[in-house]
Amino acid sequence: MGEVDPAFIQAPEHRPNLHAIEAKGIPLIDLSSLSNNNDPSSLEGLVREIGSASKEWGFFQVINHGASIDLRHKIEEVAREFFAQSLEEKNKVRRDGDQVLGYYDTEHTKNVRDWKEVYDFGVEEPVLIPASFDLNDKEVTQWFNKWPQYPPQFRELCQEYAKDMVKLALKLMELIALSLNLPQKRFDEFFKDQTSFLRFNHYPPCPSPHLALGVGRHKDSGGLTILAQDDVGGLEVKRKSDGQWVRVNHTPNAYIINVGDIIQVWSNEAYESVEHRVMVNSERERFSIPFFFNPSHYTMVEPLEELTNEQNPAKYRPYNWGKFVITRKRSNFVKLDVENVQIHHFRV
Repeated sequence: MGEVDPAFIQAPEHRPNLHAIEAKGIPLIDLSSLSNNNDPSSLEGLVREIGSASKEWGFFQVINHGASIDLRHKIEEVAREFFAQSLEEKNKVRRDGDQVLGYYDTEHTKNVRDWKEVYDFGVEEPVLIPASFDLNDKEVTQWFNKWPQYPPQFRELCQEYAKDMVKLALKLMELIALSLNLPQKRFDEFFKDQTSFLRFNHYPPCPSPHLALGVGRHKDSGGLTILAQDDVGGLEVKRKSDGQWVRVNHTPNAYIINVGDIIQVWSNEAYESVEHRVMVNSERERFSIPFFFNPSHYTMVEPLEELTNEQNPAKYRPYNWGKFVITRKRSNFVKLDVENVQIHHFRV
């Protein structure tokens, strides 16, 4: 990526602070009690921890999560092998405005280019999604994964890893449901024809890490995000208590979890989706693998009835998730003159 092109340069007020505060307060939650069915008190404690972390931070890390560490190491290795190829090879699976899954290296966040390259693939094959962002257009289209020929076993490992992430996500959604005093399986129905996807991120060394960001400030628009990051680190979270950007420490084999905008809406703001961003550095490349757990395209996202009443009325109008996604995707390929659609546009 060479020297910093002006397209990468953040506005002065959004530039990173290279002397980051370490986020000691982000909860580290041990999920091992999930396998101990004979101790209801340990589950109650775990549910309280999840609820508190979701409310106070919108972020937490989990250990003893049950996902395969061996598989995680394999998927991290094939991601490195994929990105190590020539641009010509990677462009064979390049995504575009019609088929939005695959390789890409010119993504924008908040209309500023990110210092990264990515590869996306959908959990469902194909992913069902509205054909256009026109609210009156009922046509549905399909997004297909673009699988590279190299590395070998790439597709097989990706599909296996995706299954692992879905299992973990459903477990976490059950804990979040219980923390909101909802039935344990309350959220399952929304993910039957899920639009979830996984992303491989590669952040090359950047000659001007004080000017550019790997990913600019943003909130995740979906349900839940599960992130595997390497030991280089770089993820920063905007602390709710004082608005400071704080760095999330690397914990070996842990996953970083954050609640997305949809949980903010479903919970009627009991839990809040929090702004975050990714720093780059001048010496080391960074790799990360986020899994975005998203509902079916036909889901109407709105505060759950059980969590609203006269004293706490619904804070959002319903919106269609599929149409929301299609509208958002435009900004990946076109630099917009206005802010892309956000959940605050649906706030009552």
